[in-house]
Amino acid sequence: MNAKGMAGASGTAWAAIAGLLLIVAVPFAAILLQASFPQLSQGNFGEFLTPVVSAFSDTSLLRMGRNTVILGLLVVLASAILAVPLGVIRALYRVPFARVWDVLLLVPFMIPPYIATLGWIMTLQPRGYAQQLFGFNLAPVLFSVFGMTIIMTFNTFPVVYFAVSRTVEAVGARYADVGRVFGASPRRAFWRITLPLSAPGLTASLLLVFASSIEEYGTPAALGGRAGFPVLVNGIDTRVSDWPIDLAGAAALSLALVALSLVAFLVQRWIINRRSYQTVSGKPQSKDKRELGRARLPVLLIFGAIAFLATGVPMLAILATALSRTISGGLALDNMGLQNFVAVFSNSAGALGALGNSLSLGIGAALVTGLVGVVAAYTVVKTKTRGRNVVDVMTVLPNALPGIVVAVGLILAWNMPALPFTAYNTPLILLLAYCCILLPQTSRYATAAFQQVGDNLEAAARVCGASASTAFRRIMLPLVMPSLASAMLLVFALASRELVASIILAPVGMQTIATFIWRQFEQGSMGLGMAMAFVTIILTTLIPLVLLKLLQRTGLVAE
Repeated sequence: MNAKGMAGASGTAWAAIAGLLLIVAVPFAAILLQASFPQLSQGNFGEFLTPVVSAFSDTSLLRMGRNTVILGLLVVLASAILAVPLGVIRALYRVPFARVWDVLLLVPFMIPPYIATLGWIMTLQPRGYAQQLFGFNLAPVLFSVFGMTIIMTFNTFPVVYFAVSRTVEAVGARYADVGRVFGASPRRAFWRITLPLSAPGLTASLLLVFASSIEEYGTPAALGGRAGFPVLVNGIDTRVSDWPIDLAGAAALSLALVALSLVAFLVQRWIINRRSYQTVSGKPQSKDKRELGRARLPVLLIFGAIAFLATGVPMLAILATALSRTISGGLALDNMGLQNFVAVFSNSAGALGALGNSLSLGIGAALVTGLVGVVAAYTVVKTKTRGRNVVDVMTVLPNALPGIVVAVGLILAWNMPALPFTAYNTPLILLLAYCCILLPQTSRYATAAFQQVGDNLEAAARVCGASASTAFRRIMLPLVMPSLASAMLLVFALASRELVASIILAPVGMQTIATFIWRQFEQGSMGLGMAMAFVTIILTTLIPLVLLKLLQRTGLVAE
């Protein structure tokens, strides 16, 4: 690489580091310091590592850590079993109503996990909707490790589905066809060619599923207690919410989650570094798709069944609750009405303001994480800059930080008296929290996409006189844009309904969608809360679809 190219790579690396320092390093450093020096807020640097030693000498930590790993692995396994076949079929075959299925499988991202879990509880509990309609309940199954795994899988498997469908579609069937020419059977060509070339996207998505599972708060809080299955997040929540408040102990337990996430990250790196996964072109090859033939009807039935379970059941439960005048009235016609939806659109309790705040913050988080994530991924994969491994680690660290811990870290970091400016008690601190929590979505997807783009494409542009920035903007970015745009849409959906950090960090007088719904539940207005949830899900589904359509018209994303 010439001097100009080295300068360009160095500039890209510094831009990535600057963004990661602000978004990731600041709250993480605050957490690390709090775990190391429990009296730091009083200016006392004594009792070094006392919280860490105390936490790791607690026998309950071993149980919570074991349960966390088991739950994460079970959700990863279930997500892979559910999503990989669907993603491969979607990528390689002409599936009828393919875009409809994509939309239906995107909806679980729009449903907050705590809302989806509540929907399943209201459906399967004794005297729930299933019992009212069909005469049975599945409470023993729901309140179990199996029930937790299934519900969390329905919330997370679309990550794997979209990653596999996009990466396999980019690979296409042409490489497998070459293998078929040389005598490989269709099954052997898939297992030895198509699937290995898709490994970056698959492993990145499974890492995200594992990290999301070990830090998920809503489902373990709602079901874990009755299932007798406490996890690390439960321990952190107890130390933060129960008196006496133990911020140092919560930070120490967070380090255990950091360790688990880093192990998963190292496993992913080991898989990726074993061989090269580059292809000549990173663009999807829709013309390579084949007809399903006799498998058409079974495939439609499978897509329909999974879409109903992942999207239909929780959505119908949310709608039934939103239409109910009183929860005790059950599914009776005289108990149904639109009064809760009327209250939302008449700005009852500030509903419209909360909606606008969350949508604005969601768009901002998508743009910021998209920019920082793609620059960081390019630095890690396509440059030889020193420190790129540190950049890679920093992009995965937020996976291990529960939203409640990120919130505490931001409070500690931005409440220092010496700061000339503070983001605390402003909307900016919510944006920083969302970006920290969701940055791995864009960075991992972009990393996987860059790993599939051959170095010869950028090198050819540089030989023809293009600068580093031009080659990145005109060649590299368009090739990874399909994966990056999908990730940014996921960030928008997830940021719009984030709960824990929003409750702790929302400025005085400012509501978000999640805090509005949570407060309605606390006040006993479950119907109003569910009406707001239903409206939010519809809007946060339509907005990404409109944005995706606009990107397709501009040619940034393939049709």
